Amino acid sequence: MTDLMLLKGFEVELFTGTFAGTNVGVASSVTKDLLDFVKEPDQRNIEYITVPDKRYAVLKHALLLPRQKLRKWLDLKKLTILPGSTLSLGNTKIFERSDSKNLYHSFIEKNYGTKVVTASIHINLGIENLSLLFSALRLVRCEASLFLALSASSPFLEGKATGVHSQRWVQFPKTPSNVPMFLDHAHYVTWIEEQLSQGKMLNERHLWTSVRPNGPERPHLLNRLELRICDLVCNVDLLLAITALLELRIINLKNNLKKYDPIEASSKSSTELAFLSDENDLNAAKFSLDADLSHWRDGKQIKCIDWIKEILLDVTPLAKELDIFELLKPIESVLTNGNQSMIWLDSYSKGASIQSLLHKGINDMEREEANFIQMKSPT
Repeated sequence: MTDLMLLKGFEVELFTGTFAGTNVGVASSVTKDLLDFVKEPDQRNIEYITVPDKRYAVLKHALLLPRQKLRKWLDLKKLTILPGSTLSLGNTKIFERSDSKNLYHSFIEKNYGTKVVTASIHINLGIENLSLLFSALRLVRCEASLFLALSASSPFLEGKATGVHSQRWVQFPKTPSNVPMFLDHAHYVTWIEEQLSQGKMLNERHLWTSVRPNGPERPHLLNRLELRICDLVCNVDLLLAITALLELRIINLKNNLKKYDPIEASSKSSTELAFLSDENDLNAAKFSLDADLSHWRDGKQIKCIDWIKEILLDVTPLAKELDIFELLKPIESVLTNGNQSMIWLDSYSKGASIQSLLHKGINDMEREEANFIQMKSPT
């Protein structure tokens, strides 16, 4: 069944710091020693990118191997990888440049400051058919809030609970501020060129939205969908479950455009859909699984957790047909026990310190990597 599956790859942003949870920036040094890693504008972030593959067993290795390499490097400095998607115990008043000569980094620091100093997961799925790609972009944008809710892991900032579940998505500067629901490739190209000519975007990469088209030569040559809304998901099995759910939605869409493309199946206009999606994203950032969202089909209110259950039920036959139903199980655990933010906030409300919660998260990541060492590499 792998011929029906899509190529999948990840961009993984991480924070580094002490075992007590304090952020320490080492990106410049890491990227000199480990070629798998690239700098983010702020030293406290580091990123790695996986090679696309259709097979989930291969993807698990692709996600864990770089983390294992980074941890060995950090161990020598008595540092570690930090869970969470914001500067939970870090200083938000200073920007720690990773490359003082990089003009794009200068632009980022000047215009956004530490609002962009976050860790996240970008999930890329290969779709070369442009018509299908833009249909998928519409569906995924309308449901991006659900993926944020499953991944939310940033309830803290600078030593305090912020009152939201994804502080990362609340603070991150969505750019441009108003992005339409793209009707097709030509609409996207025209709109991008307008933003560039008006100075609303610095370059083709400067489209910071929940989901966007990507490819070797944007905006003209595109070959994948990039979901950008997810917080950092430290547990790789959960990340693969979220990815599988996303892939199943897109395959269902491919099999029945009239049912799943919001332009075809919604009672709302494209303008209304764009507004509805952005509002859902913000509500999911605040309340995650408990958020009241507006369904793209008719605009009616639905609880986030109920919507996720609805689409899980919808993709189940396909998941069983493709023999990936078991991959979805970690999502059931999130629906039962809460996402990372909800678990942290529950413990925090009972007196646990942010430091202790981060320390437990560090230990959980180490344990997953230790178990991974004993796994055989898939062929």
